[in-house]
Amino acid sequence: GVLTAGEHNFPFQFLLPASAPTSFEGPFGKVLHQVKAVIDTPRFSKDYKCNKIFYVLCPLNLNDIPDIEQPNTMSITKKFNYKLVKSGNIILTATSDLKGYIVGQAIQLRTDIENKSGRDTGAVVASLLQKVAYKSKRWIYDLRTIAEVEGSGVKAWKHAEWKEQILVPALPQSILQGCSLIHIDYYIQVSLKSPEVSVTLPIYIGNIAVNRVPVSPSRSIQHIPSAVVPSAPPEEEEAASGYHPMDNVLIPTKSHSQQQPFSYAPGLSFQEIRVDSEQTGSPNHPTLCLSTGATVPYYAEGNVVPVPTASSLILPPEYSTWGYPY
Repeated sequence: GVLTAGEHNFPFQFLLPASAPTSFEGPFGKVLHQVKAVIDTPRFSKDYKCNKIFYVLCPLNLNDIPDIEQPNTMSITKKFNYKLVKSGNIILTATSDLKGYIVGQAIQLRTDIENKSGRDTGAVVASLLQKVAYKSKRWIYDLRTIAEVEGSGVKAWKHAEWKEQILVPALPQSILQGCSLIHIDYYIQVSLKSPEVSVTLPIYIGNIAVNRVPVSPSRSIQHIPSAVVPSAPPEEEEAASGYHPMDNVLIPTKSHSQQQPFSYAPGLSFQEIRVDSEQTGSPNHPTLCLSTGATVPYYAEGNVVPVPTASSLILPPEYSTWGYPY
């Protein structure tokens, strides 16, 4: 019909399909939802247009992922040479208490290092990594470090244990359901600087926490084998080295770098996030907050203290100065 002079209201309603993917915005791709209205005008006249962006969250229930409540363990053995004629082994084992976490939850990380050599190792570093893959004519990858913890090195002929935790900041979920062009993955990487050796634990970040069940002693994280006392040093070692019992030591933490979330809108800041022993969610009242990774505002649930967006206009970061991703 024709709009006569005056004010008119048209109460449109739309039913979002269950396949609508979660909103996301990165430097090389985005998932955007918006409502657009157009008033048709006669020929040679400019049409009136208006659009409004809104955000969609398709919650990821971590309990739907198989074995998500199991500890995540990875181990690697590295043989290296030092002092030209000597050789030794490093056994690096990393274990996380779960395979999936939600925003505000602490990743309990345990690292065991067996230094079967006469050389001290470099510092040990644990990092929370976010990897976003964008599919076009070729795959483009955006890899960034979200948080990092550093511990001291391990002395020669020592078996060291390092216990730390990494707090999960506001991040987009691991799986963008309904979107086949953008893939988001998270990893815990534990590495030694010298000799160069690392292990990687893939993890999931979702919206509904894992239902914790009592862990039997056989499945407990503490069931990692204790220090091993070799009956003899490796054959490559000089005979004069003799026997070297492995002493147990604890690694102190040198630095804890929890990246502060950046703000897309001017004047926005973040309060300190507090984590209680119990994660209680309030699914009926999700809060819209800003996230650390490359993304648009994100809905957070539970007892996390996010800062709601203060402006209807959310500007993405400035990426024009970035080099090519790796």
